[in-house]
Amino acid sequence: MTDIAIHTLTSELHDAQAVKSETEAFLLALGLEDATCTTDFAGYGHHALDLIFVRTGGTEGLFRQCLPQLIRQGNGRPIYLLASCQHNSLAASLEILSYLQQQGLRGEVVHGHAEQAKTRLQRLLQVGKARNLLRGMRLGVIGTPSDWLIASQADPAIVLRRWGIQLVDLPITEVEERFAALSPVGENDWEMLSRQTALPPLMGAIPVGIRHHLPGALRIYRALQGMVADHQLDGFTLRCFDLLGTLRNTGCLALSLFNSQGIIASCEGDVPALLSMAIAHALTGQPGFQANPASIDTSDGELLLAHCTIPFCMVSEYALDTHFESGIGVGIRGIMANGPVTLFKASA
Repeated sequence: MTDIAIHTLTSELHDAQAVKSETEAFLLALGLEDATCTTDFAGYGHHALDLIFVRTGGTEGLFRQCLPQLIRQGNGRPIYLLASCQHNSLAASLEILSYLQQQGLRGEVVHGHAEQAKTRLQRLLQVGKARNLLRGMRLGVIGTPSDWLIASQADPAIVLRRWGIQLVDLPITEVEERFAALSPVGENDWEMLSRQTALPPLMGAIPVGIRHHLPGALRIYRALQGMVADHQLDGFTLRCFDLLGTLRNTGCLALSLFNSQGIIASCEGDVPALLSMAIAHALTGQPGFQANPASIDTSDGELLLAHCTIPFCMVSEYALDTHFESGIGVGIRGIMANGPVTLFKASA
Protein backbone atom coordinates (compact mmCIF):
# COMPACT_ATOMS: atom_id res chain seq x y z
CA MET A 1 0.00 0.00 0.00
CA THR A 2 1.06 3.58 -0.60
CA ASP A 3 0.18 6.87 1.11
CA ILE A 4 0.48 5.15 4.50
CA ALA A 5 2.76 6.22 7.33
CA ILE A 6 3.45 4.04 10.37
CA HIS A 7 4.46 5.73 13.63
CA THR A 8 5.78 3.22 16.16
CA LEU A 9 5.51 3.07 19.93
CA THR A 10 7.98 0.71 21.65
CA SER A 11 8.91 0.11 25.26
CA GLU A 12 12.63 -0.05 26.07
CA LEU A 13 11.98 -3.07 28.30
CA HIS A 14 11.48 -5.36 25.28
CA ASP A 15 14.30 -6.97 23.30
CA ALA A 16 14.94 -4.52 20.46
CA GLN A 17 16.19 -7.09 17.95
CA ALA A 18 13.26 -9.46 18.56
CA VAL A 19 10.77 -6.61 18.20
CA LYS A 20 12.46 -5.43 14.99
CA SER A 21 12.39 -8.89 13.44
CA GLU A 22 8.77 -9.52 14.35
CA THR A 23 7.78 -6.05 13.15
CA GLU A 24 9.21 -6.73 9.70
CA ALA A 25 7.37 -10.04 9.43
CA PHE A 26 4.12 -8.48 10.67
CA LEU A 27 4.23 -5.56 8.23
CA LEU A 28 5.13 -7.88 5.39
CA ALA A 29 2.06 -10.03 6.11
CA LEU A 30 -0.11 -6.89 5.94
CA GLY A 31 1.45 -5.67 2.70
CA LEU A 32 2.93 -2.67 4.51
CA GLU A 33 6.60 -3.38 3.92
CA ASP A 34 6.94 -0.30 1.68
CA ALA A 35 5.05 2.08 3.97
CA THR A 36 6.91 4.95 5.59
CA CYS A 37 7.91 3.82 9.09
CA THR A 38 9.11 6.26 11.74
CA THR A 39 9.61 6.46 15.49
CA ASP A 40 8.40 10.08 15.72
CA PHE A 41 5.18 11.94 14.93
CA ALA A 42 6.55 14.92 12.97
CA GLY A 43 4.70 13.91 9.80
CA TYR A 44 1.56 12.69 11.50
CA GLY A 45 -1.61 13.83 9.71
CA HIS A 46 0.16 14.42 6.39
CA HIS A 47 -0.75 11.11 4.76
CA ALA A 48 -3.90 9.46 3.51
CA LEU A 49 -3.59 7.05 6.43
CA ASP A 50 -1.45 7.48 9.54
CA LEU A 51 -1.16 4.38 11.73
CA ILE A 52 0.22 4.23 15.25
CA PHE A 53 1.80 0.80 15.56
CA VAL A 54 1.75 -0.12 19.24
CA ARG A 55 4.58 -2.62 18.98
CA THR A 56 4.79 -3.53 22.67
CA GLY A 57 3.10 -3.17 26.00
CA GLY A 58 4.25 -0.48 28.39
CA THR A 59 3.70 2.24 25.77
CA GLU A 60 0.51 3.76 27.14
CA GLY A 61 2.36 6.56 28.94
CA LEU A 62 4.35 7.35 25.79
CA PHE A 63 1.12 7.64 23.84
CA ARG A 64 -0.43 10.00 26.39
CA GLN A 65 2.60 12.29 26.09
CA CYS A 66 2.22 12.37 22.28
CA LEU A 67 -1.56 12.81 22.23
CA PRO A 68 -1.64 16.65 22.18
CA GLN A 69 0.56 16.59 19.08
CA LEU A 70 -1.65 13.96 17.42
CA ILE A 71 -4.75 16.05 18.08
CA ARG A 72 -3.07 19.18 16.78
CA GLN A 73 -1.86 17.58 13.55
CA GLY A 74 -4.67 15.11 12.94
CA ASN A 75 -7.32 17.51 11.60
CA GLY A 76 -10.03 15.78 13.62
CA ARG A 77 -9.42 12.34 12.15
CA PRO A 78 -9.82 9.19 14.25
CA ILE A 79 -6.62 7.76 15.70
CA TYR A 80 -5.91 4.34 14.22
CA LEU A 81 -3.91 1.93 16.40
CA LEU A 82 -2.26 -1.05 14.73
CA ALA A 83 -1.85 -4.06 17.03
CA SER A 84 -0.02 -7.34 16.51
CA CYS A 85 -0.27 -10.58 18.51
CA GLN A 86 3.18 -10.12 20.07
CA HIS A 87 4.69 -8.35 23.07
CA ASN A 88 1.35 -7.27 24.65
CA SER A 89 0.66 -5.08 21.66
CA LEU A 90 -3.09 -5.70 21.71
CA ALA A 91 -3.47 -5.18 25.46
CA ALA A 92 -1.69 -1.83 25.28
CA SER A 93 -3.74 -0.79 22.23
CA LEU A 94 -7.00 -1.52 24.02
CA GLU A 95 -5.88 0.49 27.05
CA ILE A 96 -5.02 3.40 24.76
CA LEU A 97 -8.37 3.12 22.98
CA SER A 98 -10.20 3.23 26.32
CA TYR A 99 -8.25 6.36 27.24
CA LEU A 100 -9.17 8.00 23.93
CA GLN A 101 -12.84 7.25 24.53
CA GLN A 102 -12.63 8.74 28.03
CA GLN A 103 -11.27 11.93 26.45
CA GLY A 104 -14.15 12.06 23.96
CA LEU A 105 -11.85 11.24 21.07
CA ARG A 106 -12.41 8.77 18.24
CA GLY A 107 -10.10 5.82 17.71
CA GLU A 108 -9.94 2.26 16.42
CA VAL A 109 -7.73 -0.77 16.95
CA VAL A 110 -6.87 -2.56 13.72
CA HIS A 111 -6.15 -6.17 14.61
CA GLY A 112 -6.89 -9.68 13.44
CA HIS A 113 -5.75 -12.25 10.89
CA ALA A 114 -3.54 -10.80 8.17
CA GLU A 115 -6.19 -10.81 5.44
CA GLN A 116 -8.83 -9.42 7.78
CA ALA A 117 -6.58 -6.60 8.93
CA LYS A 118 -5.38 -5.95 5.39
CA THR A 119 -8.97 -5.54 4.16
CA ARG A 120 -9.71 -3.06 6.93
CA LEU A 121 -6.55 -1.08 6.17
CA GLN A 122 -7.46 -0.88 2.49
CA ARG A 123 -10.86 0.55 3.44
CA LEU A 124 -9.30 3.09 5.81
CA LEU A 125 -6.83 4.09 3.11
CA GLN A 126 -9.69 4.64 0.67
CA VAL A 127 -11.44 6.84 3.23
CA GLY A 128 -8.21 8.76 3.88
CA LYS A 129 -7.70 9.45 0.19
CA ALA A 130 -11.28 10.67 -0.07
CA ARG A 131 -10.73 13.04 2.85
CA ASN A 132 -7.69 14.47 1.09
CA LEU A 133 -9.70 14.99 -2.10
CA LEU A 134 -12.40 16.85 -0.18
CA ARG A 135 -9.99 19.07 1.74
CA GLY A 136 -9.56 22.34 -0.13
CA MET A 137 -12.60 21.76 -2.35
CA ARG A 138 -14.65 24.83 -3.34
CA LEU A 139 -18.38 24.26 -3.72
CA GLY A 140 -20.63 27.06 -4.89
CA VAL A 141 -24.05 27.80 -3.37
CA ILE A 142 -25.74 29.67 -6.22
CA GLY A 143 -28.72 31.30 -4.59
CA THR A 144 -29.96 30.35 -1.15
CA PRO A 145 -31.49 26.92 -0.44
CA SER A 146 -35.07 26.57 -1.67
CA ASP A 147 -37.68 27.67 0.86
CA TRP A 148 -39.01 24.13 1.37
CA LEU A 149 -35.64 22.77 2.49
CA ILE A 150 -36.34 23.51 6.14
CA ALA A 151 -34.15 20.61 7.38
CA SER A 152 -31.43 20.82 4.72
CA GLN A 153 -29.19 23.64 5.88
CA ALA A 154 -25.43 23.64 6.47
CA ASP A 155 -23.18 25.87 8.56
CA PRO A 156 -20.21 26.86 6.33
CA ALA A 157 -17.88 27.07 9.35
CA ILE A 158 -18.72 23.52 10.42
CA VAL A 159 -18.35 22.22 6.86
CA LEU A 160 -14.94 23.87 6.59
CA ARG A 161 -13.76 22.56 9.95
CA ARG A 162 -15.12 19.02 9.52
CA TRP A 163 -14.36 18.39 5.85
CA GLY A 164 -12.04 21.18 4.74
CA ILE A 165 -14.63 22.18 2.12
CA GLN A 166 -15.24 25.87 1.42
CA LEU A 167 -18.82 26.86 0.60
CA VAL A 168 -18.85 29.88 -1.72
CA ASP A 169 -22.06 31.96 -1.73
CA LEU A 170 -22.97 33.31 -5.15
CA PRO A 171 -26.12 35.22 -6.19
CA ILE A 172 -28.62 33.57 -8.53
CA THR A 173 -28.68 36.85 -10.43
CA GLU A 174 -25.17 36.09 -11.71
CA VAL A 175 -26.59 33.16 -13.69
CA GLU A 176 -29.23 35.44 -15.19
CA GLU A 177 -26.69 38.15 -16.03
CA ARG A 178 -24.32 35.69 -17.69
CA PHE A 179 -27.26 34.13 -19.55
CA ALA A 180 -28.23 37.55 -20.95
CA ALA A 181 -24.65 38.30 -22.01
CA LEU A 182 -24.28 35.07 -24.03
CA SER A 183 -25.06 34.83 -27.72
CA PRO A 184 -28.23 32.88 -28.52
CA VAL A 185 -27.78 29.12 -28.86
CA GLY A 186 -29.05 27.35 -31.98
CA GLU A 187 -31.17 24.18 -32.00
CA ASN A 188 -28.38 22.26 -33.75
CA ASP A 189 -25.94 22.97 -30.92
CA TRP A 190 -27.40 20.06 -28.94
CA GLU A 191 -26.49 17.54 -31.64
CA MET A 192 -22.97 18.99 -31.73
CA LEU A 193 -22.60 18.82 -27.94
CA SER A 194 -23.95 15.26 -27.92
CA ARG A 195 -21.22 14.16 -30.31
CA GLN A 196 -18.46 16.06 -28.48
CA THR A 197 -19.35 14.59 -25.08
CA ALA A 198 -20.17 11.07 -26.38
CA LEU A 199 -23.64 10.95 -24.83
CA PRO A 200 -25.51 7.61 -24.81
CA PRO A 201 -28.07 6.89 -27.53
CA LEU A 202 -31.18 9.05 -27.66
CA MET A 203 -34.50 7.20 -27.41
CA GLY A 204 -36.61 8.44 -30.31
CA ALA A 205 -36.90 11.96 -31.66
CA ILE A 206 -36.87 15.05 -29.48
CA PRO A 207 -40.43 16.45 -29.24
CA VAL A 208 -41.04 19.84 -30.81
CA GLY A 209 -41.86 21.43 -27.46
CA ILE A 210 -38.60 20.20 -25.95
CA ARG A 211 -36.64 21.48 -28.95
CA HIS A 212 -38.12 24.90 -28.25
CA HIS A 213 -36.60 24.88 -24.75
CA LEU A 214 -33.24 23.28 -25.66
CA PRO A 215 -31.42 26.48 -26.70
CA GLY A 216 -32.28 28.17 -23.40
CA ALA A 217 -31.29 25.10 -21.36
CA LEU A 218 -27.93 25.00 -23.15
CA ARG A 219 -27.47 28.72 -22.58
CA ILE A 220 -27.97 28.14 -18.82
CA TYR A 221 -25.31 25.42 -19.07
CA ARG A 222 -22.89 27.85 -20.74
CA ALA A 223 -23.60 30.51 -18.09
CA LEU A 224 -22.88 28.02 -15.32
CA GLN A 225 -19.72 26.87 -17.10
CA GLY A 226 -18.44 30.43 -16.89
CA MET A 227 -19.21 30.63 -13.18
CA VAL A 228 -17.48 27.32 -12.46
CA ALA A 229 -14.37 28.49 -14.31
CA ASP A 230 -14.25 32.06 -12.98
CA HIS A 231 -14.94 31.12 -9.34
CA GLN A 232 -12.74 28.00 -9.50
CA LEU A 233 -15.52 25.72 -8.31
CA ASP A 234 -15.26 21.96 -7.92
CA GLY A 235 -19.05 21.77 -7.82
CA PHE A 236 -22.14 23.75 -6.94
CA THR A 237 -25.79 23.66 -5.93
CA LEU A 238 -28.29 25.81 -7.79
CA ARG A 239 -31.52 27.42 -6.56
CA CYS A 240 -32.97 26.30 -9.85
CA PHE A 241 -36.67 27.04 -9.36
CA ASP A 242 -35.97 30.78 -9.52
CA LEU A 243 -34.95 30.33 -13.16
CA LEU A 244 -38.47 29.18 -14.04
CA GLY A 245 -39.71 32.69 -13.48
CA THR A 246 -36.78 34.74 -14.76
CA LEU A 247 -35.52 32.62 -17.68
CA ARG A 248 -38.57 30.43 -18.32
CA ASN A 249 -36.28 27.41 -18.28
CA THR A 250 -34.53 25.01 -15.89
CA GLY A 251 -31.02 23.88 -14.91
CA CYS A 252 -31.79 20.14 -15.18
CA LEU A 253 -29.91 19.60 -18.43
CA ALA A 254 -26.90 21.56 -17.15
CA LEU A 255 -26.70 19.59 -13.90
CA SER A 256 -26.84 16.28 -15.76
CA LEU A 257 -23.98 17.38 -18.02
CA PHE A 258 -21.84 18.68 -15.14
CA ASN A 259 -22.22 15.49 -13.09
CA SER A 260 -21.30 13.44 -16.15
CA GLN A 261 -18.10 15.50 -16.40
CA GLY A 262 -17.11 14.98 -12.77
CA ILE A 263 -18.25 18.41 -11.54
CA ILE A 264 -20.63 17.76 -8.65
CA ALA A 265 -23.92 19.60 -9.11
CA SER A 266 -27.14 19.49 -7.10
CA CYS A 267 -30.36 21.42 -7.49
CA GLU A 268 -32.76 23.38 -5.27
CA GLY A 269 -29.81 24.87 -3.35
CA ASP A 270 -29.61 21.61 -1.40
CA VAL A 271 -26.23 21.84 0.34
CA PRO A 272 -26.41 18.50 2.27
CA ALA A 273 -27.23 16.74 -1.01
CA LEU A 274 -24.27 18.49 -2.65
CA LEU A 275 -21.94 17.46 0.19
CA SER A 276 -23.26 13.88 0.03
CA MET A 277 -22.57 13.73 -3.69
CA ALA A 278 -19.07 15.18 -3.18
CA ILE A 279 -18.25 12.62 -0.46
CA ALA A 280 -19.57 9.72 -2.54
CA HIS A 281 -17.64 10.90 -5.59
CA ALA A 282 -14.41 11.23 -3.59
CA LEU A 283 -14.87 7.71 -2.18
CA THR A 284 -15.84 5.92 -5.38
CA GLY A 285 -14.89 8.11 -8.32
CA GLN A 286 -18.46 7.61 -9.55
CA PRO A 287 -21.16 10.25 -10.15
CA GLY A 288 -24.23 10.49 -7.97
CA PHE A 289 -27.91 10.96 -8.75
CA GLN A 290 -29.83 13.34 -6.50
CA ALA A 291 -33.36 11.96 -6.31
CA ASN A 292 -36.59 12.31 -4.36
CA PRO A 293 -38.33 9.30 -2.83
CA ALA A 294 -41.64 9.08 -4.72
CA SER A 295 -43.15 6.02 -3.04
CA ILE A 296 -42.34 3.17 -0.66
CA ASP A 297 -44.05 -0.22 -0.77
CA THR A 298 -43.23 -2.00 2.48
CA SER A 299 -44.97 -5.21 1.38
CA ASP A 300 -42.33 -5.99 -1.24
CA GLY A 301 -39.56 -3.63 -0.08
CA GLU A 302 -39.76 -1.43 -3.16
CA LEU A 303 -38.60 2.19 -3.13
CA LEU A 304 -39.24 4.44 -6.12
CA LEU A 305 -36.84 7.36 -6.63
CA ALA A 306 -37.20 10.03 -9.30
CA HIS A 307 -35.68 13.30 -10.47
CA CYS A 308 -35.04 15.30 -13.64
CA THR A 309 -31.23 15.49 -13.41
CA ILE A 310 -29.77 11.98 -13.75
CA PRO A 311 -26.21 12.17 -15.17
CA PHE A 312 -25.96 11.00 -18.77
CA CYS A 313 -23.03 8.75 -17.84
CA MET A 314 -25.28 6.71 -15.52
CA VAL A 315 -27.75 5.65 -18.22
CA SER A 316 -27.58 3.42 -21.31
CA GLU A 317 -30.23 5.44 -23.18
CA TYR A 318 -32.02 8.70 -22.54
CA ALA A 319 -34.91 10.85 -23.63
CA LEU A 320 -35.47 14.57 -23.07
CA ASP A 321 -38.62 15.56 -21.24
CA THR A 322 -39.97 18.66 -19.57
CA HIS A 323 -39.22 19.68 -16.01
CA PHE A 324 -41.60 17.64 -13.83
CA GLU A 325 -43.37 20.26 -11.72
CA SER A 326 -43.56 23.11 -14.22
CA GLY A 327 -43.93 21.35 -17.56
CA ILE A 328 -41.34 23.65 -19.13
CA GLY A 329 -37.58 23.46 -19.65
CA VAL A 330 -35.66 20.26 -20.28
CA GLY A 331 -35.37 17.28 -17.91
CA ILE A 332 -33.62 13.93 -18.37
CA ARG A 333 -35.33 10.52 -18.47
CA GLY A 334 -32.78 7.72 -18.58
CA ILE A 335 -32.59 3.93 -18.56
CA MET A 336 -30.32 2.59 -15.81
CA ALA A 337 -28.82 -0.88 -15.74
CA ASN A 338 -30.22 -3.34 -13.21
CA GLY A 339 -27.92 -3.99 -10.26
CA PRO A 340 -26.97 -2.92 -6.73
CA VAL A 341 -27.12 0.75 -5.78
CA THR A 342 -26.11 2.68 -2.67
CA LEU A 343 -28.40 5.25 -1.07
CA PHE A 344 -26.57 7.88 0.95
CA LYS A 345 -27.12 11.31 2.43
CA ALA A 346 -24.82 12.98 4.91
CA SER A 347 -25.91 15.38 7.58
CA ALA A 348 -24.14 18.71 7.31
